[in-house]
Amino acid sequence: MNTDIQIHKPVPYDVSGIQIATFRKTSDIKSTIKGLVAGKPVLVTAYYSDGLLLLNEVKKHLKKKLPTKTFQEQRAYRAAYHQLSNLILVKIEGHQLSLKKSPSIGWLEKLYPEMDSFVLSFPKVQGLNSAWQWYQNGISVPVLRNKIHPYYGTYFPTRFDHLILFDNWLKRYEGPKKSAIDVGIGSGVLSLQMIKHGFQSVYGTDTNPNAIVGLKESMGDTKLSRKITLDYGSLFGAITHQTELIVFNPPWLPKAHDLDKNDEAIYYPKNLFSDFFKAATDRLVPDGKLAIVFSNMAQITNLTEGHPIEKELAQGGRFQLEKCLKKSVKQASDKTKRIQDWRSSEEVELWILTKK
Repeated sequence: MNTDIQIHKPVPYDVSGIQIATFRKTSDIKSTIKGLVAGKPVLVTAYYSDGLLLLNEVKKHLKKKLPTKTFQEQRAYRAAYHQLSNLILVKIEGHQLSLKKSPSIGWLEKLYPEMDSFVLSFPKVQGLNSAWQWYQNGISVPVLRNKIHPYYGTYFPTRFDHLILFDNWLKRYEGPKKSAIDVGIGSGVLSLQMIKHGFQSVYGTDTNPNAIVGLKESMGDTKLSRKITLDYGSLFGAITHQTELIVFNPPWLPKAHDLDKNDEAIYYPKNLFSDFFKAATDRLVPDGKLAIVFSNMAQITNLTEGHPIEKELAQGGRFQLEKCLKKSVKQASDKTKRIQDWRSSEEVELWILTKK
């Protein structure tokens, strides 16, 4: 594994040479938002709750301007919110937020050991705070015995239907269990499921450096570190050997804009599937299997008409379908504020393919 990995982290906001307005709860909201719309950053200076107040006002402003009934409209709203909210800034001094009644965020020291004074956007700070709570407290996943502790910037599942589908298939899997490859290992859930079901070794790759660094840290010198080998790289990375099982849980939605590292776990670029299937043929033993965890989300939200796995089976000439298992997803929580009528027809999928 490449040990010289640069961790992905929020880039400090460059405030040099910029005149920045300040905000506290007594400030004029309308003029502050007018400035944000004009692209002018604002620094929150008193209480952490003042930042939350301003973010809420930005949401109110955008909801008056933008509809949010369809999936695409919600996407446009989130993009607009992202643009405005990231102009709201917070200063960090001595690895602590320079605001009264702020949360203590361990990532500020862990990710920025050399930096004592810098500025971040308020949403980035919120993300660091949430990520620190998940990292410290751990997250229970129904298919695993132990909690996972996702490193900052690493995708982890918040829904579990697809993991349950994969776990049920693993229970019935009767093939050899000498080795497997997990393409895009993320927080490691699929690999941990395979180890739980008796696989002797798993080779996991990821293009996200935080996933590799985080898993290496969490495994330490335990037995898991001898069963799971990590490689920082695209698709199969430096792995050239053949294996009995290749597992892939790709992003479920087609890419529509430039992505940051977190979004790469959600949106797939144009050539991802064709590149994956081409590379997989050389790394699967003759009677091996591909297990691809997917969803019909892109079709039912009208983001695409085609299905990348169906396209490969129809045109690729490399693989054939052994089985496709499907499971209807649970309805969205009553607590969610997004309109998700499409969830009623969403299904997660497990595609099992073999070489022709």
